[in-house]
Amino acid sequence: MENVLGFISPGILSQILVGLSRTVILFIVSSGLSLILGVLRIPNVAHGSLYMIGAFMAYTVSHLFGGGTTGFWVALILAPLGVAALSFVAERSLFQFLYEREHLMLLLLTFALSLVFGDLVKLIWGAEYRSVPVPSMFQGYINLFGGLPFPIYSFFLLVMGPVIAILLWLLTNKTKIGKISRAAAVDREMVGAVGINVNWVFAIVFVIGCLLAGLGGVLVAPTVSVTLGMDHTLIMEAFLIVIMGGLGNVWGALLGALIFGLTQSLGILIWPQFGIVFPYCAVVVVLIFRPTGILRSTW
Repeated sequence: MENVLGFISPGILSQILVGLSRTVILFIVSSGLSLILGVLRIPNVAHGSLYMIGAFMAYTVSHLFGGGTTGFWVALILAPLGVAALSFVAERSLFQFLYEREHLMLLLLTFALSLVFGDLVKLIWGAEYRSVPVPSMFQGYINLFGGLPFPIYSFFLLVMGPVIAILLWLLTNKTKIGKISRAAAVDREMVGAVGINVNWVFAIVFVIGCLLAGLGGVLVAPTVSVTLGMDHTLIMEAFLIVIMGGLGNVWGALLGALIFGLTQSLGILIWPQFGIVFPYCAVVVVLIFRPTGILRSTW
């Protein structure tokens, strides 16, 4: 196959598809962070640690159920719920008492939690590398565009991204909790004045955002080594994507993740030694021309 679609070479198209599959993970984690930052105004540095815990939980649950396809699907359900339960305990025991405090205090709290969660992971799972096998139903390759081999699991990720984006949009725009949370983000005192318990609204939004971090950890686990420190790079990338896309905007998070993932993937292809620099250059360019983000903030 000399070219694909008449003008894109197979190597470039393959790299684009790889970038798109990474975009899905970035989007899922970033959308949860955007939700928390948009509604609660909490710069949740511990978000990356919850992503890491989700990956380690996926390892444990998957192996408890045999490590095959069944183990993966059970982990896909139980691990994000485990992360959600942990975040609920943190929110009820710590965050709910600090919503009226200045942002610096909340930032320091989430940074402290990220350290605690890191030690918790080391205590439970140790410092060794772990691996989650790709489920048998997702092993192998499919042929795209007339013969381009592409991993089935990466194709599964490409399908998951739009599905989650649509579900999040429906949640924030078409459900009662979504509309209340958007109102609380704008004027929490007024929402409380009409008899709605704003603290519980915040708790629900916080848990949903953290559940997305855990989901991202589960989905990435079969593609990387699950290890301590996997949260550090991701949380920085997630913050940049949220800022670039537009605060609280689901489609902005998707577009930001798309730009970040594709520029990184193509940067590796163009200039491998400095491929990691390309997405950060893209962020700088976007913020120069759109300081408030690509899309309008929805909160």
